[in-house]
Order: sequence, then C-alpha cells, then structure tokens
Amino acid sequence: MNIKGLDYNTQRKKLIMSEYGREIQKMVDYAVSLPTKAERQKAAQTIISLMENKNPQVRENADYQQTLWDHLYLMSNCELDIDWPYDVSAAKNIHTKPQPMKRGEGKGERGERYPRYYGQLITELFERLKSMPEGEERDELVRLTANQMKRNLATWGHGSMDDEKVADDLARFTDGIIQIDLHKFRFDRIDLSDKMPVSNKAKRKK
Repeated sequence: MNIKGLDYNTQRKKLIMSEYGREIQKMVDYAVSLPTKAERQKAAQTIISLMENKNPQVRENADYQQTLWDHLYLMSNCELDIDWPYDVSAAKNIHTKPQPMKRGEGKGERGERYPRYYGQLITELFERLKSMPEGEERDELVRLTANQMKRNLATWGHGSMDDEKVADDLARFTDGIIQIDLHKFRFDRIDLSDKMPVSNKAKRKK
C-alpha cells in the first residue's frame, strides 16, 4: 500500500503475522541469521513459546502446535533452516486469497476488506473519520475508535491486543487520514474480564 502521508505506521516494514507484534518478528529475523542449526533450533523453540504466550487463544485449537510452527515458517519467509518438528509445507495456504465476503462484511472506499472482528460499528467509524475535519471532536472519536478496536481484537482477534496493529489498521482503513503516534497515544487499560461477550456476562449473573 502506498498512500501519501502515511508516514509513521504503515511505511514501516509490514509485519507478516501482525498478531505477534514487531518484537517477535525481530526475533524471528535474528534466528534466521544465526550461524549454526543448533542455535537456530534453540531460538525457534524459544520463539514458539513466546508466540503461544502472545496469542494464548491459539491453544483452543487441537492442532495449535502445528499452527504455531506454520506461523513461524511464514514469519521467517520460509528461510529458517531448522529441523521442523511439524510438516510446514502447507503453511503458505494460510495466506491464500480470502473467500468473497459474506453479506454484512464491510469494505473501504478503496475496496480493501475490513477484518470481520472489528464489526459493523467500527467499519462505520472508519468511514466517518475519513470525512471529519480536524479538531477536538475528531480527536475524541479517534480515541474512542482506537480503544474499541483494541477491545474487539482482544475478544474476537485470537487474544491479540497489539497496539501497533491497531495503529496500522486505523491508518490503513482510513486511507492514511487518521494516524496515531504510539509514542504519545495512551490506550485505556483493558480489563481482561471485559473481553467476555455480554451474553456470557449475563449468564454469570444468573
């Protein structure tokens, strides 16, 4: 993507698997560069543990270890030379072209698909932010939108609450109009109990 003015967030190297964040991607890049297979193997095992901690809901899948190793293979651009404990030959299928969107899933004006985990409300806010003039009202809506995006990610995005992903997505889906500087922007504290869907909360109260 090349949008004029998109300087802070999306001009940085695009993350292959954004749910794991940039620090883990750096670790993967470092592991690829290690000189011996023994060192690379040890680093890979450590990274897999960090990936699992970063994305704990992956454990809900019976084959989650396969998924993690597939993701590591992709994050290394298929260049990590180790003895893979799982067959990762089909990992590239994870990034195949998505199926056509179902009714109710949004698209931006540029035709880019909105992730379904953000929901209809957030997609409407993306569109509204694109047409709002600068000022306190827009700043407040940006704050509310970014925090709701992070909550939605925590609930529906496999446990990911990565600030950089929120910043990248907010810039991307507003065509570069809205950018937040992560050095200055402060997200609200998210109580993990708030991630539970309302229907489940209601059941607990009974």
